[in-house]
Amino acid sequence: MVEPELPLFPLRAVLFPDGRLKLRIFERRYIDLVRDCARSGSGFGVCLLLDGNEVGGAAVTTAAWGTEAVIEDFDRLPDGLLGITVRGARRFHVMRTRVRDNGLVVADVEWLPSIAPMTVAPEFSVLAMLVTQLIDAFGGTHASADKSCYDDADWIAWRLGEFLPLSLSLRQSLLQQEDARRRLQLIVDELPRLSSAVEGG
Repeated sequence: MVEPELPLFPLRAVLFPDGRLKLRIFERRYIDLVRDCARSGSGFGVCLLLDGNEVGGAAVTTAAWGTEAVIEDFDRLPDGLLGITVRGARRFHVMRTRVRDNGLVVADVEWLPSIAPMTVAPEFSVLAMLVTQLIDAFGGTHASADKSCYDDADWIAWRLGEFLPLSLSLRQSLLQQEDARRRLQLIVDELPRLSSAVEGG
């Protein structure tokens, strides 16, 4: 089912389901967006910015897959600007986009179906252990996650997509991938490069 008029917030970042992002809001179009979402209780879409700038009204090109962002918290930043914390919810596929008079990009989107939890296969158990170690070391919002999450292949992939220093293109591939095993395999294939980078200083 295609849903019209989802406002988009293009960023040089990938938001994963159940992930968190802190955003600094200062452009009028996004101040209005946050106000409208707060009033209606609706979310907006975060898509990876492929071409163009995050700031300003120039034309931008975004990835065709993104994640719904639900506002969880507001804050007044030291510089006086509005800060918000959002949580990743549903994934979507952009079908069409258009630009409103104020420069805000809105899209007709198709919501991707919810993924049934898939148990982490034995060959990927090292990834579940890695997530446990990272969360134990750095804490954050996932420190209180239910223990069942650590046996959910998609949850493990999303968290590693956040924690590991992956390229934006790989993070986007993880988001778009539908098969949980393939998603985890993409991360396994990247581990030797990450290990070499660490050893090389």
